[in-house]
Amino acid sequence: MSIKPLAFRMRPRHIDEMIGQEHLVGEGKIIRRMVLAKQLSSMILYGPPGIGKTSIASAIAGSTQYAFRTLNAVTNNKKDMEIVVQEAKMSGKVILLLDEVHRLDKTKQDFLLPYLENGMITLIGATTSNPYHAINPAIRSRCQIFELHPLSIKDMKTAIIRSLEDEERGLGKLNVTLEKEALEHFAAGSNGDVRSALNALELAVKSTSPEGDSITISPAIAEECLQKKSFSHDKDGDAHYDVMSAFQKSIRGSDVNASLHYLGRLIEAGDLPTIARRLIVIAYEDIGLASPQAGARTLAAIESAERLGFPEGRIPLANAVIELCLSPKSNSAISAIDSALSDIRSGKSGTVPEHLKDAHYKGAKELGRGVEYKYPHSYQNGWVKQQYLPDTIKNATYYEPKITGKFEQALKQIYENMK
Repeated sequence: MSIKPLAFRMRPRHIDEMIGQEHLVGEGKIIRRMVLAKQLSSMILYGPPGIGKTSIASAIAGSTQYAFRTLNAVTNNKKDMEIVVQEAKMSGKVILLLDEVHRLDKTKQDFLLPYLENGMITLIGATTSNPYHAINPAIRSRCQIFELHPLSIKDMKTAIIRSLEDEERGLGKLNVTLEKEALEHFAAGSNGDVRSALNALELAVKSTSPEGDSITISPAIAEECLQKKSFSHDKDGDAHYDVMSAFQKSIRGSDVNASLHYLGRLIEAGDLPTIARRLIVIAYEDIGLASPQAGARTLAAIESAERLGFPEGRIPLANAVIELCLSPKSNSAISAIDSALSDIRSGKSGTVPEHLKDAHYKGAKELGRGVEYKYPHSYQNGWVKQQYLPDTIKNATYYEPKITGKFEQALKQIYENMK
């Protein structure tokens, strides 16, 4: 058997061998059209690990018969790139797969740009990071940007079965029997990462003693070889921000089950600092004055989780998430402060009224500072009508109460009475 990993051996040699990514390589789709027309342009492929970025580059190269080279923006230096450029000058064109393209430094970038411009090198950049966040605009502007998606369970099964049947590159000569539940585990447990599934399958085959002339992979063996596939959750990566966004939006939308799902993903990533910060933000941004006590209880749950650590920390966090989901919602506080900040940043501030200015120094009275100030505690109910805003915005209204919770309903009544 080849010493190269099964996932490497099973990479597609032609675009027709691609599994998944139908939105890019399916009939009539953009990358297939580029290949068929032999009009390739540089591109950036981004998405989680193991879903086909290198496979698409390999398939493009095999479909066009151009020379295909692979480099890494971090580990390969400028001299390695010079070798690729020399080959491009001799052959007319080279397809360069540049992994971790978001880590390309300025020296390497400046060296490559002229060859991208004249078409001698077709760059296929691969990255797990959102290129709009992570890739230098000089490179990004010269490339088409395509997002890849994790493979479906159906696609994963296709890839696994193909590797079992392929006698040239796969495991077809070994007479492997993969039980149905084991196939399901490999396909579903890899979270759309075909490389992970094939690596686990190969480990299962290599570590299982044959019975006669066949190897049987049971569900128990499959579980041992693919115990847990960590989903993509690099703290600097796209998936991290997508999960955080989905987490907050699910709580805001009062969907308990979705909120617990995304909480679970953050817990699996071991990301307690993100959970803590996000829950505090949610308690004050989305629940706010509709249920002010939720903020204090959320903080208490976070402090408990920090003391307990995982796995027990999941319990107080789940309590907080369920309460936040089912609490009445109000964004009146964040809307109010953002409205006030908007006025300030656009120049609508004005001068502090004379009666509110500091009067704790000799001569302040002669300047008119604080002379007409009315001390609220000297009046019934601790309130007296007077102007507090500057003259230029004296009628500005920032706070618009919501009536989704009893507490803010009470605040609304007081607010309106004061008006």
